[in-house]
Amino acid sequence: MDLFDQASVTEHGTPVDSQAPLAVRMRPRTVAEVVGQQHLLGPGQPLRRLIEPESGGAPSSVFLWGPPGIGKTTLAYLVARAGNRRFVELSAVSAGVKDLRAVIEDAKGHLVNYSKETVLFIDEVHRFSKTQQDALLPAVENGWVILIAATTENPSFSVISPLLSRSLLLTLHPLTDKDIDTLVRRALEDERGYGNAVEADEDAIAEIVRLAGNDGRRSLTILEAAVTSNTLTINDVEAAVDVYAVRYDRDGDQHYDVISAFIKSIRGSDVDAAMHYLARMLEAGEDPRFVARRLMISASEDIGMADPSALQTATAAAQSVALVGMPEARIILAQAVVHLATAPKSNRAYLAINKAIADVRAGRIGAVPVHLRDKSVKASKIAAEQTGKDAGYKYPFDYDSGVVSQQYLPDELEGTVYYEPLDRGFEANITSRMARFRAILKGE
Repeated sequence: MDLFDQASVTEHGTPVDSQAPLAVRMRPRTVAEVVGQQHLLGPGQPLRRLIEPESGGAPSSVFLWGPPGIGKTTLAYLVARAGNRRFVELSAVSAGVKDLRAVIEDAKGHLVNYSKETVLFIDEVHRFSKTQQDALLPAVENGWVILIAATTENPSFSVISPLLSRSLLLTLHPLTDKDIDTLVRRALEDERGYGNAVEADEDAIAEIVRLAGNDGRRSLTILEAAVTSNTLTINDVEAAVDVYAVRYDRDGDQHYDVISAFIKSIRGSDVDAAMHYLARMLEAGEDPRFVARRLMISASEDIGMADPSALQTATAAAQSVALVGMPEARIILAQAVVHLATAPKSNRAYLAINKAIADVRAGRIGAVPVHLRDKSVKASKIAAEQTGKDAGYKYPFDYDSGVVSQQYLPDELEGTVYYEPLDRGFEANITSRMARFRAILKGE
C-alpha cells in the first residue's frame, strides 16, 4: 500500500490512527525530530541531501545497515516525503518476485504519466533471494524506483554486487542512552503520545532506558506496556517487562537478547538451553543464515583448537543452510549446535589475536628481522658484513625436528607469548608440542 495515498494522514504524511502503536504514532515527521544518526543527517551529509532535494542531492538508492529500532523505516518515510514522492513498502519475508514486479510496473507508470517518483522500502532485504534481487536490479539501474533497503545484517554477505554498486551503503549507529531518554520524554509530552497526561518518575524513565538496550522502538513499546494510569513508577515498568519479554516469539524485537543467550549457552556447554534458543529464533522467523554465521564465529571464538573440527561443522552447516533453506535447515543447525555445545572449549586463539592486535595498535611493531625479509639471502649477507654475525635464514626442513633455533619476532617483541593453549581436548596435544617448539626456538 502507498502510505501517502491514504486519506487519513496528517499534513506531515503520518497516520493519525490513535489506536496505532505508540512507536508508530511517534515516528518523526521531519529531520529535526530524528534522534541520532547525525553522521548521516548533518549539513551536507548523504541522507540529508536525499531528504532535502533543495540542498543539491540527486535521487539515489540506499542500503541502510544497522541494528533494530534505530530509525531505518523513519528515514525511508522522510526520503519519500521529500519531493512529494510515493512510498511503497514490501517485506522481504513475505513478498515474492511477482509482488516486486507489480510494484515496479506501477512505479514506472507513475513516473511516465505523472512524473512522480516512487520510494520502494524493503525491510530485512538480506532475506531476499538472488532471484528477487535480480528482478529488482533493472528498476534501480534505470531509476524507476528509489530503493531504500533496510537490513540488520552486513549486506556484503547477502546482497548481489551489482545492486550494491548502484546504491549508497550507509551504516547507522545504535542509539545512545541519551537518545533513548529523549524519545521516552518526547512520547510522554507530545500530543501524539501522552500529552503530559502521565506523570513519570525519573527512576521509571531510567529503567526504560536501561531495558531498551539502545533500541528506540523497544523503549516506546515498554513505555506503552507500562502506562496503565496517569502515573508511571519503576514498579509499573518492571511489571510490564514480563509482558514485553514474550514478544520475541511474535515479532523479533528481542533479536539480540536471544542470540546472546544462544551463544552463551553454547559457550557454557548447555546443549538443551542452546537448542531452546535455536527453536525460539527459528519460530520467530529469524534468518537461518544469520544463525549459521554466528555458529561459525562461536566455533573459533569459544571452541577453537580444543576441537578444530567444530569450525568445519559450522562452516558446512552455513553452506548447507544456504542451499537447503527452511524448514529443513533447522535440522542442519540443530546438528551443528549439538557439536558446538558438547565440544571442549578454548578461547585461547581468540585471546591471542586480540593481544597481538593490542600490541600493534600500541605501536609495538619493530622491524622485521633481516633474515626473514623478502630477498633475505642478499639482506643476510649485508647484515653479516655489517655485524660480523651469521644472520642467514635457517630452513626448518633442513633439520631433523623440523624446528630450529631462530628469531622470528622483531627485537622489541622477542620473547612475547600470545598463544597459550589449554590442557583441554585436542589443544592438550598442542600444549606439549608448543612447549617443545618454544624450547628449541630459544636454543634450549
